[in-house]
Amino acid sequence: PTHHHPFPMPPPPPSMAPSALPSRTSHRHSLRSQAPPPPREATVPCCVSRRRAAAQLLLSAGLLTAVSSSPPALAARRGRRTIAPEDYASTPDGLKYYDLIEGKGPTAEKGSTVQVHFDCIYRSITVVSSREAKLLAGNRSIAQPYVFTVGSLPGKERKRDFADTANGLFSAQASPKPPRAMYMITEGMKVGGKRRVIVPPDLGYGKKGQGEIPADASFELDIELLEVIPPTDS
Repeated sequence: PTHHHPFPMPPPPPSMAPSALPSRTSHRHSLRSQAPPPPREATVPCCVSRRRAAAQLLLSAGLLTAVSSSPPALAARRGRRTIAPEDYASTPDGLKYYDLIEGKGPTAEKGSTVQVHFDCIYRSITVVSSREAKLLAGNRSIAQPYVFTVGSLPGKERKRDFADTANGLFSAQASPKPPRAMYMITEGMKVGGKRRVIVPPDLGYGKKGQGEIPADASFELDIELLEVIPPTDS
């Protein structure tokens, strides 16, 4: 005879169900799949200074050119002509010059009072210029032509009284001191002309130098003749 249990047997708990117990192999596989990926190599940005970063921005914008160019290329970019050494003429005193522009006005003769602009260039850098005459009152700069007598002793015209003008209190010869060669080489130029001169140390700034021009150094001198007052008959 079949015996029936008076009470039905309860189902096994879910934790004991065979399907709820993963195998050790599947457990290891899940742990391996959940493992974090290996760390990537950290990229350390290169330290760039502010000046270099600004230069890179200007280079990308086309506003700055490389500074590794040769001096002739630098002069060409600044609008200055590069003259070959064999193209220069020589004076009896040994000064070498080249007329960049032939003037068409009156000629500067010995004893004439002339008005010029001059620039002393050393290694493609303008060191001394009448276009940057310094005011004694204030920090402004003005382009004041230089006035002197052709063939006179250098520096004689600089001993003048101060003059009070609308620009402020400044010397009548506020421009920097020109080299000796300028008093000699201006003779023969015509108004409107521009002349470039190779100035040797003995006709330049000698053993003292001037600003960034060192002692016993040669440099280029650019002269622009603005006006000529003929010598008086006396």
